[in-house]
Amino acid sequence: MKHSVVTPISREMVESFRAGDRVYISGKIYTARDQAHLRLITDEAPNFDLQDAVIYYVGPTPPRPGNPIGSSGPTSSYRMDNLAIPLMKRGLRVMIGKGDRSKLFIEEMINNRAVYLIATGGTGALLASCIKSSRVIMYEDLGTEAVHELIVENFPCFVAYDIFGGSIFFDKDKS
Repeated sequence: MKHSVVTPISREMVESFRAGDRVYISGKIYTARDQAHLRLITDEAPNFDLQDAVIYYVGPTPPRPGNPIGSSGPTSSYRMDNLAIPLMKRGLRVMIGKGDRSKLFIEEMINNRAVYLIATGGTGALLASCIKSSRVIMYEDLGTEAVHELIVENFPCFVAYDIFGGSIFFDKDKS
């Protein structure tokens, strides 16, 4: 199934997603990787509302003249597994990255009615073409790992894990 959604992404919308579905996102999404997650966990008042937010695991390259952002391919998500759990408890609804996740992450994702989407690795230039604007909103000292607010249009993803335990990955008994 194909979903075209506009952020913020509600709990009801997430409940309609199934593993393998295509999702095209428009609106605001935020970037955050390891170091930003560590700070967001302890930051009581981040510069954006985590409720129903979308976080994309990416460290974009600097933009070429005339472009809002450089190459913006997803990074491996497993590094954020334990760091994402406290953010889901604070309302984070959607995470975008690449690769498989841990059993603990998947259990917490289901408990918190969140969803994990994947963007295709190796397509950073294509994904950047869906990003209409980018600005650093937090932790500028982290360089490419700073939190960016992105405005995206038809940003393509696939549902990797849904809230019902569905998965595009074959190994459901991992530890």
